[in-house]
Amino acid sequence: MLFWLVLAQIMVAVIGRSLGPLSVLIEEDLSLTKAQVGLLPSALFLGQAISSIPTGFFADRFGSRPLLFIFTACLGISFFLMTIQNVYGLVLLIIVMGGIGYGGMHPTTNRGIIYWYSQNQRGTAMGIKQMGITFGSALSAILLLPLAETYGWRIVVSIACFGLIAAGVIAFLFYRDPVEVKSVEKKKDTSENTFTAIKAMMRHKPLLLISISAMGINGSQMTLNTYLVLFTHQQLGVNLVLAGFLLVISEVGGSLGRIGWGLISDRVFGGERLKVMGIIVIITLCASTIVAFLPVGTPYWLLVPLFFLFGLAVSGFNGIWMNLASELVPKEQAGLSSGFSISFGSLGVILLPPIFGLIIDQTHSYTFGWLLIAFIMVLVMLVLKHLHKIKD
Repeated sequence: MLFWLVLAQIMVAVIGRSLGPLSVLIEEDLSLTKAQVGLLPSALFLGQAISSIPTGFFADRFGSRPLLFIFTACLGISFFLMTIQNVYGLVLLIIVMGGIGYGGMHPTTNRGIIYWYSQNQRGTAMGIKQMGITFGSALSAILLLPLAETYGWRIVVSIACFGLIAAGVIAFLFYRDPVEVKSVEKKKDTSENTFTAIKAMMRHKPLLLISISAMGINGSQMTLNTYLVLFTHQQLGVNLVLAGFLLVISEVGGSLGRIGWGLISDRVFGGERLKVMGIIVIITLCASTIVAFLPVGTPYWLLVPLFFLFGLAVSGFNGIWMNLASELVPKEQAGLSSGFSISFGSLGVILLPPIFGLIIDQTHSYTFGWLLIAFIMVLVMLVLKHLHKIKD
C-alpha cells in the first residue's frame, strides 16, 4: 500500500514541482520579473492552502483511495490547461486550481500512513512517502528541464500531465484503505461536526505552533527550489543544465533527509520529532548564511555538497512535520489535523518566494534574500523552543 501512496506522491510532485526547474524557461517565455516568478509557486500553494482542510475532512470520512484519482486528475488537467495559456494572470489562476490537487494529495496520503503503520514505524514510513515529493522534484530537473530546453516547456509539461493522470488511475485501482477505516468513518459521520473539529484544531496550541514553524521552513524550502537554478545560473555563472543538476542534488538531499530524519527520530530519539526539527533548522540557518555570501565563480565542486546539505535540511523536514501534525491528535482526526497544518504551512510558501524575488528585483542581488531565510530560521527556533516547553 505504501508503494501506491508513494507512486501518486511522486507523480504529483513531478508536475507540481516542475515550476522550480522550469522557472528560467517560463520567465523568458512570459517575460516575467523575479517577483512574478516567485508568484508561480505561491499560486500553487494558495491552492494547497484552500484544499488542505476540506481534503483532511474528506480523507477522514471516505478514506484515501477515491481521492488519489480525484487529485491527480485535478492537477494533471489544470497544468495541461496552463501550457496553452500566454496571459500571466490566467496562468496564475490555473496554477491555483492545480494546487488544489497538489495540496490535496498530502492529507490523503498522510491518512494512509497513519492507519497502516504503528507510531514507532511512522517516522520512517512517512519519510519514505514524503521522499516522493523531493524525488519527483528531482525528476523534474533531470527529465523535464533538459527536454524543455530542447522541445519547449509547454510540450514537455503537457505530456507529463497525461503520465500523472495515468498514475492516478493505477493508484486508484490497486490501493486499498484498511478495513478499520470504514468502521471509524461511519461512527464519525453521526457524532462529529466538522466546524467543531476545525475550531478544536485552532485551539490546539501545540498543533498551531508546529504549523507556524512549518510556515517558515516550508516557505524557505520552496524559495530554494524556485530560485536555485536562477541564482546559480544568472549570478554565479553556472551552465543552465549544471544549475539544474544542483537542484537535483538538493532534492536528492531532501529525499534522503525525509527518510533519514524519520529513521533518526524513530531509532535515536524514540519518536521525539521536535529535537530533530531543531537540528534541521540549525543546518538550514547555517547553509542559507553561507549561500548568501557565495562569490561569482565559486567552484562547482563546492556548490554540490553545499546545496546537498541545504536540501537535506530544508527539503527533508516534511516527514517529521507531517508526523508531528498527525500524532498530536487522535488517530481518527489525522487527516484533518495534517490538512489544517498544511494550510498554515502553505502560507509561508505563498508569501516568501515573491518577497524573495522582490528583494532581488530591488537590490539586484540575492544576498539579502538568503539572509532573510537565515533570519526566519532564528524565529522558527524560538517557536520550537516555546513548543518544547509546552509539551514538557
